[in-house]
Amino acid sequence: MDLALYLKAAILGVVEGFTEFLPISSTGHLIIAGQLLGFSDDKAKVFELVIQSGAMLAIIWEYRARFARVLAGLASDPAARRFAANLVVAFLPAAVLGLAFGGAIKAHLFHAVPVAAAFIAGGLIILWVERLPRRTTVESVDDMTWRDALKVGLAQSLALIPGTSRSGATIIGGMLFGLSRRAATEFSFFLAVPTLIAAGAYDLYQHRALLDAGDAGVFSVGFVVSFFSAFLCVRWLLRYIASHDFTAFAWYRIVFGAIVLATAYTGVVNWSH
Repeated sequence: MDLALYLKAAILGVVEGFTEFLPISSTGHLIIAGQLLGFSDDKAKVFELVIQSGAMLAIIWEYRARFARVLAGLASDPAARRFAANLVVAFLPAAVLGLAFGGAIKAHLFHAVPVAAAFIAGGLIILWVERLPRRTTVESVDDMTWRDALKVGLAQSLALIPGTSRSGATIIGGMLFGLSRRAATEFSFFLAVPTLIAAGAYDLYQHRALLDAGDAGVFSVGFVVSFFSAFLCVRWLLRYIASHDFTAFAWYRIVFGAIVLATAYTGVVNWSH
């Protein structure tokens, strides 16, 4: 048993779990953490799919009663059908653009320096949105129309750029388009389920040749750690937004991105590998 490899799996599981649903970019953190840990080869890409699944499962578990009601009411409940339709509408922009440009984005932008630049840009956008006078027109996820969902979906498509943050784009975009802070945050959680399932299934199919039963132990550690980390993070975030805005996350992004750029510029860390 390679204990160092299991430790890396646990660390990356924590990174994924604690960053997937915060507006700070899980993909960006995984790229940087993977490079620092020397765990960024093709096998690592499959591992990332596994730990993203763990984080997604945390959302399904936390909202299991709601998902069960929606599934049970699809045939008879207009509210359940509207909720499901909104998820589909919001999911489509990122799905279409991801299929069209995903390969080029991964080839050119999945590196620490572009990620750091996106961190800083995203932080500045959050600061700008938080300072805007806003009028809330949608208090609850149940009040959303398909137009609201489409706007959030278009915002989510910006997260195809690594370092932007899927949750950050959907939450801040939702708030900019009139959703309350809680409605934007919860819809971001719900939208993560079809988005991560589709992206994970597509990437897993592309990397199916790398699947190896011998990796089951390491993958299991990452999956479990990611699940529990994400579960704790989701519950904490819902309490946090009841009395706080996202300014602290914006400054975190800016400082984190600046550190990465500074270490790259000075040569303290070789981010090119």
